Amino acid sequence: MTAFVLSDSRAVLGRNLRRMRHAPGLFVITMTMPVTMLLFFGYVFGSAMVVADGGYRAYLVPGLLVATAVNGVMTAMLASAQDYQRGVMDRFRTLPMSRFAIPAGQTASDVLLAALGLVPLVLCGLAVGWRIEGGPAGAAGAFALLLLFRLATAWTGHYIGLLVGTEEAAGQLGAATFMLPLLSNAYVPTDGMPGWLRTVAEWNPISAVVTACRDLFGNGGPAADASWPVAHPVLASVGWCALLLMVFVPLTVRRYGRDSA
Repeated sequence: MTAFVLSDSRAVLGRNLRRMRHAPGLFVITMTMPVTMLLFFGYVFGSAMVVADGGYRAYLVPGLLVATAVNGVMTAMLASAQDYQRGVMDRFRTLPMSRFAIPAGQTASDVLLAALGLVPLVLCGLAVGWRIEGGPAGAAGAFALLLLFRLATAWTGHYIGLLVGTEEAAGQLGAATFMLPLLSNAYVPTDGMPGWLRTVAEWNPISAVVTACRDLFGNGGPAADASWPVAHPVLASVGWCALLLMVFVPLTVRRYGRDSA
């Protein structure tokens, strides 16, 4: 049974990767958009920002790495809604395939594309002054956490895409996901926010993942008076990812199965 599911998931993964060859614009945007944001935020907003531990651009790079992972919600939601609206899901359902394999293969292709998208952002970050100070083990842990978070957000996005069912609705909701990193410590420190807003921002899962990456990369740790998720960022990040996966993996598979009934 497990071999059957893995074989079906690989087939869906291969189909999604082949489809990317016919959508080079998506690949180019994935590679260049985070770099564009780094240059924009780092040099436009960075001229007015003062932070410790290496300057604003060094502070910004881990935040942008996590923001790139959060885009898994948008990309997965659009891909899932597109396949649903165009009848691709219906064609999959006519095949003797595992119901779990369809979203699993789609999610795996999304994580693979995200991993490739991290490369130009990391290289550009190193070029503008960001450094990995936490050693190889810490860096490996940070990148693993980024991909785990991308996996969790991709499953979330696939469920929402199946739920809304149309490209137009998914596109509108996808645009709203751009706001999620803004209400976190990805771009600015939270210690200057009003108390209620700081609490909201620090309980945003993105803040925990950003702080964990900064800690693992050796780019600074949480403030002494931070909320619990930011004060214990690695534990909180893994917990948030586990919670998202436990909620949205079965919901996605159930939604797919219900629509096929």
